[in-house]
Amino acid sequence: MRDLANFKGCPAPAPVRLEGRYVIAEPYERAVHRITLWNALGGEEGINDLIRYFPNKTYRTPDEFADWIDDINTRLGYLTFVFRDKEDGEVVGMGTLMRPDPANGVIEVGSIAHGAGMTRSPLSTEAHYLLARHVFEDLGYRRYEWKCHNENEPSKRTALRYGFTFEGVFRQHMISRGANRDTAWFSMIDGEWPVLAKAFEAWLDPSNFDDHGHQKRRLEEIRAELQEQAA
Repeated sequence: MRDLANFKGCPAPAPVRLEGRYVIAEPYERAVHRITLWNALGGEEGINDLIRYFPNKTYRTPDEFADWIDDINTRLGYLTFVFRDKEDGEVVGMGTLMRPDPANGVIEVGSIAHGAGMTRSPLSTEAHYLLARHVFEDLGYRRYEWKCHNENEPSKRTALRYGFTFEGVFRQHMISRGANRDTAWFSMIDGEWPVLAKAFEAWLDPSNFDDHGHQKRRLEEIRAELQEQAA
């Protein structure tokens, strides 16, 4: 348990490039990513379905979408990362470090959108491992949050798979797209991170995949074994 008697807070997140074995997470730049990110998320035909649980408007053009990202990063102090496939350099998705509370060492990951290029691959898992590692190990945060629309079952399953703990549902937390939104809250904390990190690293190791790229052991299975050993 961390001694908080002299805790002086954490630095606010700043643009940084995070590189893994399979994916690169790089800070969003409008001039670089406006079109490539829009296309990676399906363009007008696909992007609005992909982000249907976001409390956002419908987007018709890359500029409208880019305007929204610029606004949250500039006005709210968020930091959006674009995920790039390390093998071919293609942009495949995004995620944002948001609602930073440096004084208390709390930050959230959200505005997550994975394009088709992240499907059935280690890219999404490694992208979120890189963000969590940066939050805990580089910036020293105490608490890392994941929140989603309570009807977003895939997001809730993903949070649990990554090792976030479900904390409950905030009823009528916000108005989203003209309707009440109940929000499911999840978190991981600094004391849990060493075991969570080892599980991510073991799952991402090339030895955990067969010749067809299929996992040999599930992330949840690896983590449960490590937690049992640490108990």
